[in-house]
Amino acid sequence: MATSRPRRGPGMTEVARAAGVSQKTVSRVVNGEPHVSDEVRARVLRAIRDLDYRPNTAARALLSGRYRRIGVVALGSPLHGPTSLLFGLEQAVREAGYTFALASTAEGQGVTAAVESLLRQGVDGLVLAEPVDDGTPLRLHTDLPVVSLSAPVDTAGGHSAVVRADGVAAARLATEHLLALGHRTVWHVPGPQHWFSARERVRGWREALAAAGAPEPPMPEAGDWTPASGYAAGRRLARLTDVTAVFAANDDMAIGLVRAFAEAGLTVPHDISVVGFDDIPAAPYLSPPLTTLRQDFAAVADRAVGLLTAAVEGLPLPAEPTDVAVELRVRGSTAPARSRATADG
Repeated sequence: MATSRPRRGPGMTEVARAAGVSQKTVSRVVNGEPHVSDEVRARVLRAIRDLDYRPNTAARALLSGRYRRIGVVALGSPLHGPTSLLFGLEQAVREAGYTFALASTAEGQGVTAAVESLLRQGVDGLVLAEPVDDGTPLRLHTDLPVVSLSAPVDTAGGHSAVVRADGVAAARLATEHLLALGHRTVWHVPGPQHWFSARERVRGWREALAAAGAPEPPMPEAGDWTPASGYAAGRRLARLTDVTAVFAANDDMAIGLVRAFAEAGLTVPHDISVVGFDDIPAAPYLSPPLTTLRQDFAAVADRAVGLLTAAVEGLPLPAEPTDVAVELRVRGSTAPARSRATADG
């Protein structure tokens, strides 16, 4: 009995015929090359969609020297920040006309191993969205362009850049907001210090206190970004009558703080003002609505992918970090200072 051969998918010839153009024009559209009118490009793309044409990536790479694929190294965390950033990167990569390849470090794979796995797949550039580091510079043995979304990276080819939300400036903004409300000082509940972003927020908090001449209170034990760790810190802080303002390293820990203060008979913001970080979707709907810092994850992703794809095309990466501003959203969880010792009698 003869076996049936799998049906071959449509090729570039069929796409060209359906769009009424040459195979060369189809090739230009597939590879994102210029010198194709918007009308012709739209016609070719419509034919590609209608025929479900899938270019042969390996063959295209041999011809052009490029894969039209961007590799991303990420933690694979369910936390709001990493998840939002990863979603933004995937959207930005696809909108730039590249395919998206992901290597996760969630299962204990290190960044170097994750990068190597992406290089074996074939990529034109790399984005490092891995937030965890040991505080020492990372060196990668690749001459491909690399954009890091946290700490700087050294590469064999020297083609690397940093794009990130300005966590230091954001933490200063949160602390200055609370000091401007008349609070004598601001306490900070930090995130895990093996995260680059958590260390940045500590730095910005300290800088703002020093600039204002405000005393720096001792930090509680670092949290792990969860409401439970914020709750544990809040139970300890609630016993200290000189605590009137707290800046938490993320919104989830701020939620835990507010719960602990409520159980201790303290009202936010009447007794203690609280500021978070991230502006999670629930933040405006909490009771009280949470004052927080909004990171524009989409803007970070767009900027990172834009610089990386430009570097793939031969443009140099910027030597200085590209910082994306973070916005303070003032809501109901902060208010002018009020002495708890007086209020408690």
